[in-house]
Amino acid sequence: MTRTKSNKIVYLVALFLFLGGLGWLVLSGISEDSVYFLNVSEALALEPAKREQARLFGSVDAADLRADAQSLGVSFNLLDKFDHSKSIRVNYRGAVPDTFKPGAEVIVEGRFDKADGAFTANTLITKCPSKYKKKSEEAQG
Repeated sequence: MTRTKSNKIVYLVALFLFLGGLGWLVLSGISEDSVYFLNVSEALALEPAKREQARLFGSVDAADLRADAQSLGVSFNLLDKFDHSKSIRVNYRGAVPDTFKPGAEVIVEGRFDKADGAFTANTLITKCPSKYKKKSEEAQG
């Protein structure tokens, strides 16, 4: 009788530990992947103290586009899609996609540097023009 009661306690503790570990994995996965997706003007509208990790969308400004000659990476101004007078300086270190060029639409993910307000990207994705050209042509008629 005591052995059966002892087994139930072991199973309950194992179930509690399993559910607790599973819950922790789900919550930590959700919190790491939850990032605001903002246009440049929306990011600039936020108070600097509230800017944290974000995913930004915009186009690459031809002016002040600098590739790092010593290593992989690029620094550029990310322009707002609708208001080209608004921009955010982006610093990216890593392999630059072949489709990255002035005027290309890009998505960058990273963090704002609170010291200078620039955006340090850890991911740079360019919009592939060939995939969207047909749809935009169809939409225009």
